[in-house]
Amino acid sequence: MKVVVMGAGVIGVTTAYYLSKQGAEVVVIDRQTGPGLETSYANAGQLSYGMTSPWAAPGIPMKAVKWMLMKRRPLFIWPLISPTMWKWCVQMVRNCNEESYRINKGRMVRVSSYSRDVMPDLIAETGIEYDGRQQGTLQLFRTAKQMKASKADQDILTEYGSPYEVLGRDACIAVEPALAEVRNKFVGGLRLTADRTGDCRMFTIALTEKCSEMGVEFHYGQSIKSIAVEGGKVVGVDTEIAGRITGDAYVCAMGSYAVNVLTPIGIKLPVYPVKGYSVTLPVTDDAFAPQSTIMDETHKVAITRLGDRIRVAGQAEIAGYSDRLGPHATDTVKHVIKDLFPKGGDISKAEGWTGLRPMTPDGTPVLGPTQYDNLFLNTGHGTLGWTMACGSGRVVADIVLGKTPEISMDGLTAARYAR
Repeated sequence: MKVVVMGAGVIGVTTAYYLSKQGAEVVVIDRQTGPGLETSYANAGQLSYGMTSPWAAPGIPMKAVKWMLMKRRPLFIWPLISPTMWKWCVQMVRNCNEESYRINKGRMVRVSSYSRDVMPDLIAETGIEYDGRQQGTLQLFRTAKQMKASKADQDILTEYGSPYEVLGRDACIAVEPALAEVRNKFVGGLRLTADRTGDCRMFTIALTEKCSEMGVEFHYGQSIKSIAVEGGKVVGVDTEIAGRITGDAYVCAMGSYAVNVLTPIGIKLPVYPVKGYSVTLPVTDDAFAPQSTIMDETHKVAITRLGDRIRVAGQAEIAGYSDRLGPHATDTVKHVIKDLFPKGGDISKAEGWTGLRPMTPDGTPVLGPTQYDNLFLNTGHGTLGWTMACGSGRVVADIVLGKTPEISMDGLTAARYAR
């Protein structure tokens, strides 16, 4: 079977790997000049198995108003004249209730837990390096109110069997010794011990090389114009340069841009781009640098150690498909690294980046079959594409090849949006 995968980010490449491993002939198409050059390029670096939760949660609408009024705000909504954007926002608000939150979180945890379980096998099979660490995530609380509010998260972590530790100030410093320099700026933390870290783009490039060795073909610089449909099935992918590329089956792993080619053929997904920012800077002194990931609860910014670099990422900007990186766009993430690890890295050498996260209003990715027998989806992972990549890639590959996936697909497919 020949399978055409649209998209060479971490989602598309992991899908290609699992397809090829099971004997499929695979062709990957991407508009960029290489793999992992969009959302996978400089994300937070977190494999957030313990922090797998939908953004749509009880109380979020009121918190969102507060966040947008902060000086260093984690959320900003541009007042665009966009019915699609406002419809998506309304759908998200409708999911901000206890019942929807638990349903959506259960679906998301199912995918992320599976990804956590299968990723070690992929690493063992391929031997790829990606600056990976297995030292957990420390959610850092600056106030006693935040510490108290985390009890709700602890209950959910217990319910889903995600290991964690509640730490006081000294225990946080024992885990992240550099925090001793700023011990007066926080009161405690919640440590998610099963979480891991790693450079998503480094992983994607290394896995692409393995895929190429396995016979997978990668065609870059190929912007997809449309998906061609005849007689109720997909007959090809039309590109601007190479023309029509054909196969027996097709997987759309185009992130936020999936809707641009799916809507014209009648597949309407509420996937919307939510812009995020990051900076990457070199470590100057290991003793004063983070050792794993610290999530600043106040600013919703993650600080992650990636080898001899520090990645600082966060913010949520709802601004359509804008990929502009303004001169002050990364001020918030820079403030957090200077505030918590002032001696750890060289901020003067920070490399700024922005990317579009493909978000669904319920937080759950869209995986598997469509109304066309030979077209499959692997998109809508939001901020958790890196976390869910291996699990969703393997699940979709199994479905494409007619095998029963190892996890339930209930609530994960496009069928949940059919009404």
